[in-house]
Amino acid sequence: METHLADWIRQAPEGAEIESILRACVHCGFCTATCPTYQLLGDERDGPRGRIYLLKQMFEGQTVGASTRQHLDRCLSCRSCETTCPSGVRYHRLLDLGRAMLDARQPRSGREQLQRRLLRAVLTRPRLFGLALGAARLARPLLPAPLAGKVQPSAPAGVRPAPRHPRRMLILEGCVQPSLSPNTNAATARVLDVLGISLIPAPEAGCCGAVDYHLDAHAAGLDRARRNIDAWWPAITAGAEAIIQTASGCGAFVKEYATLLKDDPAYAPKAARVSALAKDLVEVLGAEPLEERLAPRLKPDASPLAFHCPCTLQHAQKLGGAVEAVLRRLGYTLAPVADGHLCCGSAGTYSLLQPEISQALRTRKLDALERHRPSLILTANIGCQTHLASAGRTPVRHWIEVVDANLGGKSPGA
Repeated sequence: METHLADWIRQAPEGAEIESILRACVHCGFCTATCPTYQLLGDERDGPRGRIYLLKQMFEGQTVGASTRQHLDRCLSCRSCETTCPSGVRYHRLLDLGRAMLDARQPRSGREQLQRRLLRAVLTRPRLFGLALGAARLARPLLPAPLAGKVQPSAPAGVRPAPRHPRRMLILEGCVQPSLSPNTNAATARVLDVLGISLIPAPEAGCCGAVDYHLDAHAAGLDRARRNIDAWWPAITAGAEAIIQTASGCGAFVKEYATLLKDDPAYAPKAARVSALAKDLVEVLGAEPLEERLAPRLKPDASPLAFHCPCTLQHAQKLGGAVEAVLRRLGYTLAPVADGHLCCGSAGTYSLLQPEISQALRTRKLDALERHRPSLILTANIGCQTHLASAGRTPVRHWIEVVDANLGGKSPGA
């Protein structure tokens, strides 16, 4: 793509990167075939190619307004287009930079700014989020239907085994998952204990930074990344094998610490080390001798399960099919799912900021997941889990909870 960037962006620190990404696009349009919002809305500006043109216009100095912001805000950042793109366009990076620069040049309305500040304040603080969720559960009958659906009861966590093995790994607890699904990380600890791996706590670690960063508060998101690196570093230097994420959205962001902090001389080497150690749970289990250590102790139900692969797992982390492979190794029966590459509509805070599009995508996804009447829908990201469950249809759980339940742990609630 030919570019003529305006001076203000060409001279910015990100100017060369933005020009490189724009020039990589060859206008082929393959991305539109796998873009959920383009398929739903049918507007070129609601597909990756159209959004790239809108960003290019802004970077070249043309006047942009509310329409540009609307089409950029409608993007789920699912990155399905990146999986499809034959030219390797780093669309998500261009979008992150473009959204932040648009906000800096043309600030949002006071209402929108307040809405985003509240989301960042509540979602990134586990204790505050837990209190808010508790209050919402009490007031659930009075809440609007879309919000009430997200206020689901959670399975109790049960007991986590104390660290007792020479092999040790860190785990990112997350910011909303401890309240929405406390059993997920507890189940992870019990399953890994059977495999001879202990999880060690790092209580100083907090939100991964993705919520801030993707709501255009880049500096705040990077500060959270730095705090997590500091919290994990003592355990890393002591020999921790990995930093496990059980929410694929968090995992995708932690794996980007190296890129996001590459120009920070104080943190760049540590960020690279953290990103190298960051592993989705399925990467850890997939490398273990499951047939010897785990499968003999399991008695999976014969009824089929459906797995929804989150966008952050298949498109961002390139781990599509990994969970399904592990579950099949353990003897589970999985139902086929059509259009598995498409987003469920959760996309972090998207389901709160773009509820109509989000719910339409959720309906499509559930129809595909339920086609073969599974007894349970499994996933690997707390956002997808909560969003799909909020429809009140087939129960939805993190996949590790089912494995743990079959080992004798807490029931997944199915």
